[in-house]
Amino acid sequence: MAESKVAIYGAIAANVAIAVTKFVVAGVTGSSAMLSEGIHSAVDTFNGVLLLVGIRLSKRPPSAEHPFGHGKELYFWSLIVAVLIFGLGGGVSFFEGVQHIRHPEPMRDPTWNYVVLAAAAVFEGASFVIALREFLKQAGDTPFWEALDRSKDPTTYTVLAEDSAALAGLLVAGLGIYFSHSLNMPELDGVASVVIGLLLAGVAVFLIRQARGLLIGEGIRPETARAIREMAMAQPSVEEVGHVLSMYVGPNDVLVVVDVNFHDDTDTGEAADAIAAIEKQVRARFPMIKRLFIEASDAPAAEGAVLGAAH
Repeated sequence: MAESKVAIYGAIAANVAIAVTKFVVAGVTGSSAMLSEGIHSAVDTFNGVLLLVGIRLSKRPPSAEHPFGHGKELYFWSLIVAVLIFGLGGGVSFFEGVQHIRHPEPMRDPTWNYVVLAAAAVFEGASFVIALREFLKQAGDTPFWEALDRSKDPTTYTVLAEDSAALAGLLVAGLGIYFSHSLNMPELDGVASVVIGLLLAGVAVFLIRQARGLLIGEGIRPETARAIREMAMAQPSVEEVGHVLSMYVGPNDVLVVVDVNFHDDTDTGEAADAIAAIEKQVRARFPMIKRLFIEASDAPAAEGAVLGAAH
């Protein structure tokens, strides 16, 4: 989680450095696209603060009301961030663009717009590199797009998505300002603002989709469940493996319940050894599984009790 904070701090620093400048230049030049970019940077700054709040709250220890901890706090706050990007970032930018198209105003000297966009590209690029480096470190050897789809740490992929949208938005704003001024068509500046709004809305939809899956109880991938089932079946005393139930309770905290059926002649000692072996193998291969419950559905011989491992 410390690595995730690095990406967030980098994003906050970049957005604070350019948000005020964008607003000032938007007021001086009258650029709708620049105003949208200022709104974008301001929203991203606030979003970074909310993600830090989510990290802090998610670290609270388990309680009687929340026996599995507060890891899902991070998913809740990432959902709030996505909604803010959609509403404040995308919605306001889209509205501002439409208003500028309906009531176009000639752009004054665009020079400062280009200066600010270039400076913003440097800051946003630096933030993007920091977030990308942290994301690739977490991904390991997994291909980028696959790692992005699999990632359960919203602090990293949210910053990465925001910075990607910011860099694309800067390009769109630059093109809108250039063509608006060179062709003497102020409506094009408004069109650029609308495009920026749609871009932010698209990023927000992706983030909402990710947060939704994690909040409603997304579990491990099917191939991971199959691997756990194979580990259990490799034990000589195991006859059958039933359900493998799972749920992410935090970015690196997974709850897994495995239903194991033993052969009729298996005694409690053999069953206990098998459960311990399965647990050791699963934890070694999948360290994110912090809470592992292995249940013996058919009672082993001798004591006639249901054995289970819960850690």
